[in-house]
Amino acid sequence: MWSIKYSAEARDELLRLDKEVQLQVLTGIKKVSANPLPHPNGYGKPLGNRRGKNLTGFFKIKYKGIGIRAVYSLASGESVMNILVISKRDDDYCYLLAAKLYDKYGDGVFEDKFLGTE
Repeated sequence: MWSIKYSAEARDELLRLDKEVQLQVLTGIKKVSANPLPHPNGYGKPLGNRRGKNLTGFFKIKYKGIGIRAVYSLASGESVMNILVISKRDDDYCYLLAAKLYDKYGDGVFEDKFLGTE
């Protein structure tokens, strides 16, 4: 199982969710952390180019029943899964926020530099 770390932005958004929704999101993240690599070997769903933003190296978790999406990156050498975005499943907002965080943190999103697990 990979370690799970959160950007400050993802942690803040997680805390804004109802407790029941928080539990569902955390359960999904924990499940994916067992193997966050791309399908077919893992649960990862690569993003690539979204809404004109290059999000290559980022992955998504969709929570269809609750309308939430999480975006994460991997620090492969350290086996760390960095949760960058937790937001409503509005594609434009979610991916725009992921691109902004990539601009803010740079390639640090692919390193072990965020806060530890819950």
